[in-house]
Amino acid sequence: MAVLIVPSSGVKSTDWQARWESQLDFVERVEQPATRQPHLDSWLETLREHVGQRPNAVLVGHGLGATAIAHLAARHPDLPIRSAMLVAPVDPEARTAFAAGHASFGPLPCDPFPFPAFVVASRTDPNMDIERARIFANMWDAAFIDAGNAGHLDADSGLGDWPAGLDLLERLAAFSTPPRRFAERFPARFSLH
Repeated sequence: MAVLIVPSSGVKSTDWQARWESQLDFVERVEQPATRQPHLDSWLETLREHVGQRPNAVLVGHGLGATAIAHLAARHPDLPIRSAMLVAPVDPEARTAFAAGHASFGPLPCDPFPFPAFVVASRTDPNMDIERARIFANMWDAAFIDAGNAGHLDADSGLGDWPAGLDLLERLAAFSTPPRRFAERFPARFSLH
């Protein structure tokens, strides 16, 4: 199994994604261009190239990386993606300074994903209201995971190596084709600590 980590812009080197990358042989980071001023089209091209080199990979995106995965699924539904985990996706239409600086990533697509997916969202994420995240997960036919009050699920959230996230990744990697209503197979609340 290959896992492609799709980070957000400005990810701290001590976050769980960097730890997974350094500790697990099958994890590779997608290096995006211009992370300080990202543009969706260039990010999608880079991501598409990585998926082409690692067919059937599991994608794990955080923040803008998760948002980019949603756009990739809508624009390139035939790409050979095994599954995806979208952690704390950013809502480009949110009324935050961060979202306003990333207008090229919006609006979020509404098309169902052609692969199994989890959307992991926090009740205290400043970049995506949890109810809006739940609505998008439903439209994408992704299982929705309520992370409780965990902020943006980044280095500041205190997740460390995030073993519960690895457990989610293992569950997700077990699916090779999207079962009908994949989202119905998982509980709405899952302990992430």
